[in-house]
Amino acid sequence: MLTIHADSRGRALVVEGARVKDAGAVQDLLAAHPHARVRRWPGILTPGLVNPHGTELLEEAYHPDPREAGELGTEPLTGDALAALALDDARWGASARRGVQRMLAHGTVAAACEELRNRAVRDAVRRSGLGIVGRLGRPGGVPALDPYAGGGQVEFAPPRERGSAARFAVFDVRDEAELAERGSGTCVATVVDGRLVFRRR
Repeated sequence: MLTIHADSRGRALVVEGARVKDAGAVQDLLAAHPHARVRRWPGILTPGLVNPHGTELLEEAYHPDPREAGELGTEPLTGDALAALALDDARWGASARRGVQRMLAHGTVAAACEELRNRAVRDAVRRSGLGIVGRLGRPGGVPALDPYAGGGQVEFAPPRERGSAARFAVFDVRDEAELAERGSGTCVATVVDGRLVFRRR
């Protein structure tokens, strides 16, 4: 089924399966694909973010289950707090799944990682569809789910065009300058391989 994703600036993508079938002005795409399902989003449609600290956030941090919030809080645990948990594979896998979901909620479509050594983490990431790319040189900053909050260089995935993988995000901001100012917590939708994997309620 064809789906047109349109933003408030009049830009749109036509998605068929896991690929971008067409890209351009929303009115042109509506005319060219009159039977497509249409999703209209507030804000801007972008290629989606690449989080430069994938290894640190997925393999060197524990993302607490909401049921553990009273005991462990809600933020990722690292260092001594992580070591004290003595995690088994099941908890590592569950943590990675929650970490990926939190990344997707920030418009992240790929993470920069060294080779993931923990099999449970590696399997969870692979099943999620989150892209994995090599290290981005010296990303700088500190690991953060919101790359804008980490203080380092912010990277986007390759631009979306006809035939490319349908991986993108929508942020409820007027433009890229406001996105940089307000951060990726403004994400309203993330699409990975044509699937809507995050939608703000």
